[in-house]
Amino acid sequence: MTERQVRAGRGVPPYGMLRHGLRAGAVDWLLARVPTPRRNPFALGYLAVVGATATFAQLADPDLVLRLQEASSSDGHNLLRHPLRALLLSGFWVAGADWVPYLWAFALTVAPLERRVGPGRAAAVFAAGHIGATLLSQGVVIVAVESGHLEPAAMDYLDIGVSYGVLASLGALAGLLRPAGRTVVLGLAVALIAEQIAADRDLVTGVGHPVALLAGVVLWRWLRRWDGYRPHRTRLGTAGERPRPASAPASAPAPSPGRAAVLDRFRAVPGRRF
Repeated sequence: MTERQVRAGRGVPPYGMLRHGLRAGAVDWLLARVPTPRRNPFALGYLAVVGATATFAQLADPDLVLRLQEASSSDGHNLLRHPLRALLLSGFWVAGADWVPYLWAFALTVAPLERRVGPGRAAAVFAAGHIGATLLSQGVVIVAVESGHLEPAAMDYLDIGVSYGVLASLGALAGLLRPAGRTVVLGLAVALIAEQIAADRDLVTGVGHPVALLAGVVLWRWLRRWDGYRPHRTRLGTAGERPRPASAPASAPAPSPGRAAVLDRFRAVPGRRF
């Protein structure tokens, strides 16, 4: 390499382009994990419903909101009288006036799980955690009331929220991570649940939250079959990728221009068949 080529930059590694490529790669990695309607229809759709009910709870008449939440609650009495309504509607409210923490919870648990296994299976995990933890926790409450260990008013305590589905999604997502990441995620989840149980000292929370996390763990083997899900796409391709028409067999040479013109004239004559 001559001195003139070195000064012109020829043969020198493009370090500037390398740095640009690293920055572009990091940006692409982040953008690939941002929830979008295409990648996360379930997570964004569910968040839209939860955001609507949370906004309604802040703006509407408090008595009306309380009546609607009591009708949607999955407490013991509602589960015994209207089980389907209680199980379905209780998951569309948030406990409290602020729903922003649930936005982050969905972004860090439900959305990554949906990107890896698809919206249908992510919804199934969420529903399994919500329904399973609700039935088991309220079943414990009903048994405790019937045995005299809890007052009958415990059957009417308001039970709404999305925490069961979120914890189930977190437990399921841990099973799709590498061993180190799985250990960290499960450790943080157990620490969070332990802190909530110690702070609230509530029977429903103490039973429901661990059960919801375990519901996601139980589904590991099923979900690993679908890890790496990709949405269906219609590939149009570029001009160079489009399929070419099959070539004519070698035994049937293409007609000459003169013969093609003669055939066209014959086809134009009415009543002539070939």
